[in-house]
Amino acid sequence: MAAPTRLPSSVSAITLPQVRSRSLNLWKSLNHQCTFNQIGIKLHPVCCTNMSPWEPSPVKYAPDDDTADDFLKGDNNIFETLKSNRTIEAPLTSTEVLTDTSTQPSTQLQYLRWPMWLLGPPLLLATGMVPTLWLPISSIFLGPNIASLLSLTGLDCIFNLGASLFLLMADSCARPNTPTQVCKSQAPLSYRFWNMVATITGFTIPLSIFFGAHRGFLQPQLPFISSAVLLGPYLLLLSVQMLTEMLTWHWKSPVWLVTPIVYEAYRVLQLMRGLKLGAELGAPSWMLHTIRGLVCWWVLILGMQLMRVAWYAGFAARARQQQSSDLSYAENT
Repeated sequence: MAAPTRLPSSVSAITLPQVRSRSLNLWKSLNHQCTFNQIGIKLHPVCCTNMSPWEPSPVKYAPDDDTADDFLKGDNNIFETLKSNRTIEAPLTSTEVLTDTSTQPSTQLQYLRWPMWLLGPPLLLATGMVPTLWLPISSIFLGPNIASLLSLTGLDCIFNLGASLFLLMADSCARPNTPTQVCKSQAPLSYRFWNMVATITGFTIPLSIFFGAHRGFLQPQLPFISSAVLLGPYLLLLSVQMLTEMLTWHWKSPVWLVTPIVYEAYRVLQLMRGLKLGAELGAPSWMLHTIRGLVCWWVLILGMQLMRVAWYAGFAARARQQQSSDLSYAENT
């Protein structure tokens, strides 16, 4: 038996038997081959293995034409591919966890600010007004000597400690909730200039009075220790205020507008205490008039500071209203 001839896979062989042509009444023996081009059909191979069912084998799938390049592109083993997909999803989950944990400090910081709103003003009141108003001056003032000067300076140091803590609390409350946001509040140059003018004027008046009394232009003369008891704590606290304001300007703290108000309000009370002590010491009239002039000066400066606070609040309200109107206009357009 003859072996069949093997044709290429691109053509197919069809053998026609003997055909009788009735129109020509002829018998023709047609024993030839007709070839036709085969329609291109893509056959996908199926891989089979005769491995043991107990051994894991790589599983292959026959993907569609559209997804043939993307399906299981990384590895032929489906288990390893699933494992790699899990490792890809892991950083996403960790990112979400980090996002949740990053919001926790801001929430905790918001909870910590509420006690500051309640503790700040009472702390300022307890360290500033209570010792001066309720503590008897006679118990700490023994006369024009060093002990009385140190006792009065200690009262002012207690106030300075409370004022510093109050300003730190106010600065913390004025900061934004999220630590990533930067809050820098720059004091205007004109504001800093006029504050320095007011402070230098507050220094110049008592120092010029001391110089005039030392030269003998003012009579009767007042001893140095008595002058130090009356105006020494005032000059010391004024120096501390100047240093604190310069630090708030350098650090761009939001409390630069509140700092002079805190110290100037206590300064008025401090000078009123000096008037009372001057009457007990029998100070000359020119010293009492000097202290009264300082009281009037700092009340005037305190009023100007309060007007600046009102102006700043109105400016901030106008800026916020302008921003909201711009946002609403942008949404409508």
